[in-house]
Amino acid sequence: MKNIDWSTLGFHYTEPDYIVRAACHDGVWEEPYATKDKYLHLHVSATCLQYGQEAFEGLKAFRGVDGKIRIFRWRENARRMARSAEGLYMTPVPEELFGKAIYLALEKNIDFLPPYGTGATLYFRPLLIGTTPRLGVGPGRDFEFIVIPSPIGPYYPGKFHCTTFIVNRHVDRAAPFGTGHFKVGGNYASSFRATEPAHAQGMDCLFLDAKYHRYIDECSAANFIGIKEQDGQIEYLTPRSSAILPSITNNSLMTLARDKGYKVTRRHIRLEELAEMQEAAACGTACVISPIDKVIDAEKDKTYSFGKEPGPVLTDLYHALKDIQYGRAEDKHHWCEVIEK
Repeated sequence: MKNIDWSTLGFHYTEPDYIVRAACHDGVWEEPYATKDKYLHLHVSATCLQYGQEAFEGLKAFRGVDGKIRIFRWRENARRMARSAEGLYMTPVPEELFGKAIYLALEKNIDFLPPYGTGATLYFRPLLIGTTPRLGVGPGRDFEFIVIPSPIGPYYPGKFHCTTFIVNRHVDRAAPFGTGHFKVGGNYASSFRATEPAHAQGMDCLFLDAKYHRYIDECSAANFIGIKEQDGQIEYLTPRSSAILPSITNNSLMTLARDKGYKVTRRHIRLEELAEMQEAAACGTACVISPIDKVIDAEKDKTYSFGKEPGPVLTDLYHALKDIQYGRAEDKHHWCEVIEK
């Protein structure tokens, strides 16, 4: 075990011993290997730099209550990266190779896996980039796949707490038939001119759909969840849109919600429907669930409030998923790949 103060870790990069790399030339992938070299030897005209041929993922390994290691749903990350690659005309990383790289990154950096009870985890950032030198507009034929591991602290180092969001109608995160449903760097870079001003005000940014600016799209870099309770029936609401990323965390939470007997609905959600919800949140790999205390629509002089404390339904779902990831509850959907170490 590395001499790391796990209690002070945040969601930031901590240098591991090794990263894992694999190259692809003309559609043929080489075997992944571990290296201490953290730098890219990249041509200045590489397609990732010139034309944005780049995709990435994020997933975690957990040290469980029983001492075993659990990697959460990495196959879904591999499949989503393959869809992103196809969307940017890149050669997808085969699922088997993706898994080998994750396991090798874990094995070579096992001392960076935080112990149970710290709330910290080992995060993996798989990255796929185009490396073919090009100046003429067009896709490359050469690619590099890299897995970057880093221990990260809990998203909520103290109390599970809420965030305020502000509606932005002047920046579109992604177009309906663009790249919003792929996990590519350009989606995030294009959102900074909305999210950074929001952060400067101590808030985060709620994006609306690019076509009508009427429906909820994404919560900053995460999916949106709304909880509506009526006549004793709890409904889990989340947007259906061709411009948002299919979240593995959201998919998992929807499954758990169904397990609990909640109605799960994916559809267009008008911004005004926030007034009918008792709870709201963003969700994603980093935070699992980030509850929202209020959404401010400054242009309409309207505020939608959900309370200063996380609501009971979202709190229950948050702990239900964390319990599976840490081996405290039955993994009946077989989401975790368990390693006896």
